[in-house]
Amino acid sequence: MGMGKRRRESQGELFVPSGELAASPGHAFYRRLNRLLGECGFDDAVEAACVPYYDAQGGRDSIAPGTYFRMLFVGYFEAIDSQRGIAWRCADSLSLREFLGVKLTERTPDHSTLSKTRDRLPLEVHELAFRLVLAAAAEKGLLKGKTLGVDSTTLEADAAMRSIVRKESGEDWKAYVKRLMQEAGEIEEGEDPTDEDLRRFDKKRKNKKTSNAEWESPTDPDARIAKLKDGRTRLAYKAEHAIDLETELVVAAEVYHADQSDSRTLADTAMAARTHVSEAGRGEVFEEVVADKGYHAAGQLELVESLNVRTYIPEPNSPYQRRWTDKPSGLKEAVVANRRRTKTEKNSRLQKLRSERVERTFAHTCETGGARRTRLRGIEKVRKRHLIVAAAHNLAILLRSLLGAGKPKALAGLLDQLAQLLTAALDWLIRTIDQQKSTGC
Repeated sequence: MGMGKRRRESQGELFVPSGELAASPGHAFYRRLNRLLGECGFDDAVEAACVPYYDAQGGRDSIAPGTYFRMLFVGYFEAIDSQRGIAWRCADSLSLREFLGVKLTERTPDHSTLSKTRDRLPLEVHELAFRLVLAAAAEKGLLKGKTLGVDSTTLEADAAMRSIVRKESGEDWKAYVKRLMQEAGEIEEGEDPTDEDLRRFDKKRKNKKTSNAEWESPTDPDARIAKLKDGRTRLAYKAEHAIDLETELVVAAEVYHADQSDSRTLADTAMAARTHVSEAGRGEVFEEVVADKGYHAAGQLELVESLNVRTYIPEPNSPYQRRWTDKPSGLKEAVVANRRRTKTEKNSRLQKLRSERVERTFAHTCETGGARRTRLRGIEKVRKRHLIVAAAHNLAILLRSLLGAGKPKALAGLLDQLAQLLTAALDWLIRTIDQQKSTGC
C-alpha cells in the first residue's frame, strides 16, 4: 500500500452528489433522547405554544422551537456554559446535527439566533418545556410527588465587582474612595492618588461595607453582591431547587436575587413546584417539604401549612423566648407543629436525604452541567436558561432509567465497561478450555 499525502491546497467542488456527503453513524444517547422527546409530543406542544410570538405573514422562518430547546439541552449534556460554545459544538458535530434535525447542506443556528429566540419566547414557554419533560417522567413512574426537598445555591453573574457604582452618585470605587480621601484630608483637591494609596486607605477606614443598598452593577442591575459557595464575594443570583426526594427529579428551579434570604422564598418555590407537579398530570401533589434551618420563618411556615403541606424545617437556636401575644394564632400553630415534627426520627431520615440529593442536583446542573457561571444578564434571561438546564437534568434521570447512563460520556464509559467484562469472560473461557485439554478431561 502506498503512502497518502495530505493536500496542501484543495479546490472546492462545484457539485457534490448527496451520496458522497459525509454521514454520521449517530450517537446512541442522542438518538434515544430524540425518540423520547418524540414519544412525549415535545415538538408539537412547544410549536403550538410559540405560534402567538411569531408573525405568520412575513419574514423567513425562524429555527424550530424544538431545535432551540435541543441546543440548550446540549449545553447541559456537553457541559457548555456559553451560547457561542453550544453553537460551535453543534456546527462541529455530525451526530449533534442529526439530533437537531439539521441537514449537512444547512447551517446550524448561531449564538445570535439563540439569543433572539430566547428574547422572543417568554418565560411561560420555557416553563411549558420544563413541564413536558416532567410529564414524560411521570408517565415512566419517576414522579412520586410526596416529599419535596428544597435548597439553594449561588450562580455567579456575568458582571465584575470592579464595575460596581454607587447608586446615589454613580461613582465607581476609585472615584468614591478618592472623594473620601479628600473629605478626610488625606489628599488635596486635584491630587491624583495611586491605586496603591486608594487600596491602603480603603483597607483601614472604619465602617466599611459593600451593601446592595448602596452599590449596583451598571452592566447587570439585577445581579447582587453575595458570598459564593467557595467564599469569594461576587455579583450573583440565587438558584433554588425543589426536588422529589424519592426520585431526585427537579420539580421547580427558581432564580431569585442573591440578597433574598431563603426564609423569604420558600413559599414561592413550593407554589411553583405545586403548579408544575399538578400540570404535569399528577393528580396528587406533594404532602411534605424538607429544608434546612435557613428556611425557618414563622410567616413562611404558615403559608406552606395553608397549602396542606407538612414542614420539616429545623428551628435555629435562639437565646430569646418567642412572644406570640401580638401575632396571629396561625403563626404559633405552624411553628409549634413544625417543631414537634422536627424532633421525630422521620425528620432525621428526611434531612439526610435532603442534604444528599438536593445537593446532587446542584452538582449535576452547576458543576458538570455548565450552569455555575451564567453568561446572560438580567434575571428573566437567567431564569429561562436555568429552567431548561433543570429540564435537561430531568431528561438525564429519565435516560438513566432507560439506558443506564444519563450523559453521552457516561454511556461511552458503560460500553467500555461492558467490553472489558466480555474480554475478561472470554479470557476466562479460553483458560478453562486450555486447562481441560492439558488434564485430558
